[in-house]
Amino acid sequence: MAAKPEAAPAKPKAGKRAKAGARVAQGAAAQGKASKQATPAKAAPKGKKAGKAQEASAPRAGSKTAQVIAMLQRKGGARISEIMKTMGWQRHTVRGFMAGAMKKAGYTVESFKPEGGERSYRLPK
Repeated sequence: MAAKPEAAPAKPKAGKRAKAGARVAQGAAAQGKASKQATPAKAAPKGKKAGKAQEASAPRAGSKTAQVIAMLQRKGGARISEIMKTMGWQRHTVRGFMAGAMKKAGYTVESFKPEGGERSYRLPK
């Protein structure tokens, strides 16, 4: 019987070998003077300065804001249902307007609800 030739195990390829010793930059002086000076660190950007409490500027005549302000300046202020009816807004829109747009415009709106009554708003004098 003839012996079959067996496949020889795969030999790993010979790769590059690491050189002994630490790598050193070629052409670098052992000790030298830095050619450039370090740049100073940039200063952090300054934040916006707090603005002075500004007086509420008058809104455009006839605007929705002007109409609501006129209602709020009355002696007893304005009930939320009055504002809803006059402006054609929903309840949540009136509340959002008082908390957002009026505050942004610089107005301080007082909100009160009498015992068993309806929510009302007014501008303090």
